[in-house]
Amino acid sequence: MELHDVWFVLIAVLWTGYFFLEGFDFGVGILTKLLARNRPEKRVLINTIGPVWDGNEVWLLSAGGATFAAFPDWYATLFSGFYLPLLIILVSLIVRGVAFEYRAKRPEESWQRNWETAIFWTSLIPAFLWGVAFGNIVQGVKIDKNFEYVGTVWDLLNPYALLGGLVTLTLFTFHGAVFTALKTVGDIRERARKLATVVGLVTAVVALIFLLWTQVDSGDGKSLVALVVAVAALVAALVANQAGREGWSFALSGITIVAAVAMLFLSLFPNVMPSSLNGDWSLTVTNASSSPYTLKIMTWCAAIATPIVLLYQGWTYWVFRKRIGTQHIADAVH
Repeated sequence: MELHDVWFVLIAVLWTGYFFLEGFDFGVGILTKLLARNRPEKRVLINTIGPVWDGNEVWLLSAGGATFAAFPDWYATLFSGFYLPLLIILVSLIVRGVAFEYRAKRPEESWQRNWETAIFWTSLIPAFLWGVAFGNIVQGVKIDKNFEYVGTVWDLLNPYALLGGLVTLTLFTFHGAVFTALKTVGDIRERARKLATVVGLVTAVVALIFLLWTQVDSGDGKSLVALVVAVAALVAALVANQAGREGWSFALSGITIVAAVAMLFLSLFPNVMPSSLNGDWSLTVTNASSSPYTLKIMTWCAAIATPIVLLYQGWTYWVFRKRIGTQHIADAVH
């Protein structure tokens, strides 16, 4: 396997890790409007992801940085062609971080309510737009012979990509509901399980349509295996949730995300960004990659840094592993 193939796999792993981890905290952010009935319950939801949400975004930074270094032409075409949706995602993530930090800085109800509304929308918008972006990447976009995107932002809002956005939105919401049931106690835990069942059924329908569409358009034997794993894991997650086995349900919903993302990258390879105008103008792991020397240096750096990142992030989750409920929420002191 050539180094450019290795880095395609590593970038796929980074995006998979990002969607697995950021997926549930996007889902929890969405649930602050759908599940929480009062301010203490909203604080419970926010506190379940409070210690980890910023660490989850490390995976996005790593994926973006690795793409820039390993496949500069892919990075350039992607970020110029998808400039507006990616800018919206970036602004949403910035506002989301500010909302988490500033929500409790003042005691006024209007102040906290406005920041909670910001958390909801800045969780929902990226959850949807990431699916739209990856739907376009897999399906192919208008790239000319100079490897430049020549379409418009409206070309990105096609039926396949919009369906992909619905898949990530519903799947992340389901993932977040299962995580909430895993991390809370009392009435909010029971309501999270019931909501997870409803959202999970909707997710199963839209995800099956999207993955079958992907398989028919660009799939092969390997992507078909990933499709079967994704669907089976989602069904098993619903069964485990119904049985009150939140740990198993969360693990299985995570496997669903892993298998679905794996299917997209398997369908994409060896392209990194197909051209819908002419297949010969597609960006591939070969024509979009950096020099072998650059990839070699990157491989050594990744081999050293990745275990350290995994260790400290795993330690964070271990420290904050306990369940919480409204009884653990003390009155704010300002």
